Amino acid sequence: MSETERSPLLPKGPVNEPRQNLILLWIGVWSLIFISSVDGTIVATLISTIGSSLESMQLSSWIGTSYLLSFCAFHTPIRTPSEYFREATQRLVCRHHLRSGHHPMRLRDDDLIAFRAITGIGGGMTVVGSIIVSDSVPLRSRALHQGFANIIFAFGSAIGAPIGGWLGATIGWRAAFIGQAPFIFLALFLLYREIREPEFILTADRSSFSSKLKRVDYAGSASLVFGLLSFLVGMHFQTTAGYGWDNPRVWGCLTASALVACAFIVIELHFAAEPVMPLRMLKRRTPAFANLTMFLLSVFNFSTIYNTPLYFTAARIRTSTDAGLHLIPFSVTIAIGSIYAGWYMHKTGRYWWLQALSCLTVVATSVALAFWDANTPEWILYTTLVPFGFGFAVLSTTAILALISSVPQHDIPIATGSLFLSRVMGQVIGVSLSAALTQALLARNLRASIVGPGSAETIEKILASTEYIHTLPPDLQQKAATSWLSALHIVFCCQIGLAAMVFLSALPIEENDLPGKSSTSEAESCQAETA
Repeated sequence: MSETERSPLLPKGPVNEPRQNLILLWIGVWSLIFISSVDGTIVATLISTIGSSLESMQLSSWIGTSYLLSFCAFHTPIRTPSEYFREATQRLVCRHHLRSGHHPMRLRDDDLIAFRAITGIGGGMTVVGSIIVSDSVPLRSRALHQGFANIIFAFGSAIGAPIGGWLGATIGWRAAFIGQAPFIFLALFLLYREIREPEFILTADRSSFSSKLKRVDYAGSASLVFGLLSFLVGMHFQTTAGYGWDNPRVWGCLTASALVACAFIVIELHFAAEPVMPLRMLKRRTPAFANLTMFLLSVFNFSTIYNTPLYFTAARIRTSTDAGLHLIPFSVTIAIGSIYAGWYMHKTGRYWWLQALSCLTVVATSVALAFWDANTPEWILYTTLVPFGFGFAVLSTTAILALISSVPQHDIPIATGSLFLSRVMGQVIGVSLSAALTQALLARNLRASIVGPGSAETIEKILASTEYIHTLPPDLQQKAATSWLSALHIVFCCQIGLAAMVFLSALPIEENDLPGKSSTSEAESCQAETA
């Protein structure tokens, strides 16, 4: 790889801005990351509370899925500003999220899923933040800044879980969305003031706005989302709704998903000017396996953080506040892992062994989760996710650094976008499929254990609301909790295989030197940024 390809994305640019401007820029970026992390754990913690409130627990996973699918649909115009919309589009994303992000506090109950989808249109906050950081710091320093960003993410996740649980038990879950507004206003104001065009954009050839619009991969985005949606709806019909594989609704949706997936590949290879998923890049070893690792890691992560609270609220019949408290150690270790990964790569420029060892923490956590039962001690419940928090933080940092260091400078925005898209696709699959599997297993267990007059109505209410379990007589309450525990146990066992796939997919990722240590100018820049 040539020196040009290994040079920082921006040799000059925002990094040379006054320190005060850089600080304000980082505050704006970190505000985006903070609110994104808070929103994620609040929704995960309150998923059973929201589902019970709407009496539609079977559809509760679509609260997260609709948001993520919407983000997939609008991913291209969010990530490609680094090449042709840049500053104006990034500000537009912020403004849009400001308008749509807190709609859930004003809507009717049956509109929540639709408005979460609208929120997803402006939900690429972490993508925008990553692009801004890539434009502002040298490559080696990016590991350190990614570590800082992960610390903010961990802090938001840590306080989001207990706050979400407390709000759900006191004021109500809608208040969780209201509290996000001040941080969105802060991020909007700071980014609008401080975002600067990087040098390679300022010196690039200018083209009309209409020609830029023509480069957006509308067909690719639409086919990607329609393919995912068809697959998820088909699996919902087969698992949650209970239709057989021979039902036209099931095989029709799955067939449509397969056909659209083929169309997506053709579009990305032959027709898209700016592909939403650059398949040409995936022909190379490190980009391909970095994306695969991020996809599988995201499936595991979202399956875990959405199902773990259900273990406490449904299988152990506890409050959402208690569920949120058990997620705090996980969030804290994300911060620790981020600090260590950023420091280690900044000092050594290496990451392969750190990445491989971190994958083992994912495997260890998956095995520990599979042993959770009705009598698991509290200290185990609090510490099980600790290894995964560390490993998740390290892998999130090493994957993006490995990818960026393996591609030419002009492909860095595209590579970054592809990694975030892989992550979001993994999140969609992780939330929806694990929820569908849990609901299918739960329904089967309930029908086997609860029989007699009125059993059908009781089962239907248990499936619709975890809060209903608290109102049942002790014998039925125990049967419901045991049914939930059995369903979650199978899901956690499936995650062991998924964790093993994360480990195997990370091994082929090549270790490239992270440039910058010997450069005096870059060292001075690093000191200025981290001071």
